[in-house]
Amino acid sequence: MTRLDRDGGLAVLTIDEPPLNLYTRPLQDALLDAIGSLEETPARALLIRAEGRVVSGGVDVALFDAQSSPEEAKVLFDELLTVPDRLAALPFPTVFAAHGLCLTWAFEVAMACDLLLASSRAKFGLVEKVVGLTPTMGGTQRLAARAGVARAKEFVFTGEPFDAATLERWNVVNRVLPDEGFDAAAREFTRQLAEGPTRAHAATKRILAHFEHGGVPEANEHVTTIAADLYRTEDLRNAVKSFLTDGPGKARFTGR
Repeated sequence: MTRLDRDGGLAVLTIDEPPLNLYTRPLQDALLDAIGSLEETPARALLIRAEGRVVSGGVDVALFDAQSSPEEAKVLFDELLTVPDRLAALPFPTVFAAHGLCLTWAFEVAMACDLLLASSRAKFGLVEKVVGLTPTMGGTQRLAARAGVARAKEFVFTGEPFDAATLERWNVVNRVLPDEGFDAAAREFTRQLAEGPTRAHAATKRILAHFEHGGVPEANEHVTTIAADLYRTEDLRNAVKSFLTDGPGKARFTGR
């Protein structure tokens, strides 16, 4: 069963809907509940992972079959899009760990995360073309933001599975890790982010959101205010004192 666990500042959202982790309304409800919990009580970093042989085999096609009109479909698609949109807005680092095949909704959720880690055997695809549909959860445009429009078209038009090494070359996957010990490595990677300067990471996300919206000029309009506000945090003031007293890399961050 899909669940959200917390270990100090680290939150781990585990997708566990055997056998294929297909997207269903109950899974959507579980994801929205988890995101709501993280909005109400923020973590310092979030890892999204999955149990089972695959990350996900896609969406339960019965969900699409139940829509009898474009108007009904629009309501469904608006609901689907809230998951990655709310996930992307969380004010702390989010990491998606893909250990195997990662299709449709799971890849789109991965694209809404800040960082994507993949095992060397992982494969990714947006395969909505098999039912005559285009992806609806933001994956196409978020992929384009990372890899470019032409790559996004290739990915969606072909519906082919792309391996982790290829997507790392496209700047979609951040790091490819060995299959053996992948889960532990992903947890440790995210734990290190959770132990970092949470408020500064949130500031970085805000600056890059401005860049995505309006490029360098818009980011420049906001960066100095966002950075200066970090002087309100204990983490910055304590880390500066630690640097001067003990040298670099010795500060401990609390997220305050």
